[in-house]
Amino acid sequence: MTASARPTPVTTGRRAGRDRLPLPALVLAVLAVAFFAAPFLGLLWRAPWGSTWSVITSEVVQRALWLSVRTSLISMVLSVVFGVPLAWMLARIDFPGRSLVRALTMLSMVLPPVVGGVALFFSFGRRGLFGQYLDQWFGITLPFTTSAVVIAQTFVAMPFLVLTVEAALRQLDRRFEDAARTLGASRWYVFRRVTLPSIRPALIAGAVLAWARALGEFGATITFAGNFPGTTQTMPLATYLALETNPDEALIISLVLIAVSFSVLIGLRERWLGGGTGPGAG
Repeated sequence: MTASARPTPVTTGRRAGRDRLPLPALVLAVLAVAFFAAPFLGLLWRAPWGSTWSVITSEVVQRALWLSVRTSLISMVLSVVFGVPLAWMLARIDFPGRSLVRALTMLSMVLPPVVGGVALFFSFGRRGLFGQYLDQWFGITLPFTTSAVVIAQTFVAMPFLVLTVEAALRQLDRRFEDAARTLGASRWYVFRRVTLPSIRPALIAGAVLAWARALGEFGATITFAGNFPGTTQTMPLATYLALETNPDEALIISLVLIAVSFSVLIGLRERWLGGGTGPGAG
C-alpha cells in the first residue's frame, strides 16, 4: 500500500462518524433517549420560573446547598483516599476471598439506599455494633450529625470510584511499572510516579462520579443522619421536604441539582472519557 492510499486518522474519524444504525435500532435508540428526556422536560414545563431567584436565594436552600457541596466534596476525598488502594488491591493482588471482597465493596451500589442507611444505623448508632463503643470509649455519637451525612454519602459513592479505577488498573500496560522496578524504584515510587499518572483520566472520572453520587444521595442520609436544617439537610432532603409543603420550591431545587449533575457529566465525558477528542468534535 502506498503512502497516498493509507487511511489517515482524519479519514478514519470521518468514516466512523458516518456509521449509521439500522433503522429499527435507530428508532429504538431514539425512543430510549426520549424515555430519559421526558421526566426532565416535564420538570422544565412545570417549573415556576418567575420565583426561581427567590427560591435559590432563600436561607433554607442556601444552607442545604452549602451543606451538600461541603459534605459531598469530603466524601469524594475519602473515596479517593480509601478507594484507590482498595481498587489496586482488587486489581493486582490475588488473595482468597477476593470475589467476596469485591462483591461486598459493590453491594451498596445495588442495595436500596434506605437499607444502607439502616445498616449504618445499626452499625454506628449509639447502640450499634461499633457505635456503642465509640460512644462509651470516646464519647463520639455519629447518627443525626453532619459526620453521619459524610459517612452515608461515602458509603454509597465510593464503589463508583473503586469500579472505575479497578477497571483502569486491569487494562494498564504493566511494562512501564516493571521497567521502573527494574531500574531500582520502590513500589511506592512506582505507584506514585508511574501507576497513578497512567490512570489519571479514570481516577478523575471515578472521583467526579463519586462526588455526583454523593451530592444526590438521599435514602441512606435521611435514615442515618436525619433531616435537620443546617446540620443534615442536604439538597435532596430539602427537595423531599419542599415537595410536601411547597411543590414549586421542590421543582426549582430539583432543577438546580439536575443542572449541576448534567453539567458535571457532560464535562466528564468530554474531558476524560474521550468524547469530543476526535476530528470535527464540537
